[in-house]
Amino acid sequence: MAAVTSTNVANAIVKLVAVDALPVLMGNLVMGNLVNRDFEPTLAQAGDTVNVPIPPVLVANNLAEGGTVQTQNPSLGNAQIVLNTHAEATFQIPDVTKVLAVPDLLKLYMQPALVALAEKIESDLLGLYASFTANTPVGTSGVPITEATIDQAETTLFEAKVPASEPKYLVVDSATYSQLRQIPRFSEFQTAGEAGLRALVEGTVGKIKDFYVFRSQFVKKTGSAPVATHNLAFARSAIGLVIRRLPQPLPGTGAIAEYAEMGNFGMRVVMSYQPNTLAQQFTVDVLYGVGVLRNSFGVQVNT
Repeated sequence: MAAVTSTNVANAIVKLVAVDALPVLMGNLVMGNLVNRDFEPTLAQAGDTVNVPIPPVLVANNLAEGGTVQTQNPSLGNAQIVLNTHAEATFQIPDVTKVLAVPDLLKLYMQPALVALAEKIESDLLGLYASFTANTPVGTSGVPITEATIDQAETTLFEAKVPASEPKYLVVDSATYSQLRQIPRFSEFQTAGEAGLRALVEGTVGKIKDFYVFRSQFVKKTGSAPVATHNLAFARSAIGLVIRRLPQPLPGTGAIAEYAEMGNFGMRVVMSYQPNTLAQQFTVDVLYGVGVLRNSFGVQVNT
């Protein structure tokens, strides 16, 4: 049996924090779970550019009897996303042994830090609304959303040839979500069935005109009198969230790091000692960049 040393204990503490941290962060993401996430466990640094491949367009040709196939030479599209955001949330724990003995106490320290990271990612993703220039925005600033506006947004994405198998999302602010719940045809049992009952009793919109509807507190607003709310309708492949590993701290510097990775998402947890406060310091950080991959696969829905 290996000896229990201070080094082993320190590594175990960081691993424990990392294991608990990632699910909490993922649970607080809305946009981050709806877009195309590109993650590789390769080291990178802020300012690096990642090339995200985009599938080419092919055509179907008619093969005449006795004829030959028509060879196509498609080239992969490419979207460049810069890793321009190194987001971190740092907190200190005066008595780390007490926290390990009471796991709920660790979550109490960690929750605010991870929520802050999730909010940063959400805000950056929803800030891409102005980059969707291929389609004319639907809806009018300062005017409540209507069934016709939702229909127009879905039609726009259909005409952009978004594959029928690809999920489409509508992310709106709280006021627009409230307006959606009050559209009579979608909130009455006699016209919308069980979905209308859920909207009426549980307050959830669910799905409207082939859009999965979500609300976010970070939908962007501009102007005044009237304020323009820039809700967003998009397909998953319209937006990219690129994440790469950050390097380990230099050995001997007193800092210990572990990676927390799950699916197409990853982050780093660093533990160090702060002599000024006599406390253990934990930093949860992530290196990422966001960008538009397919401009025609998204449309602004203004209210």
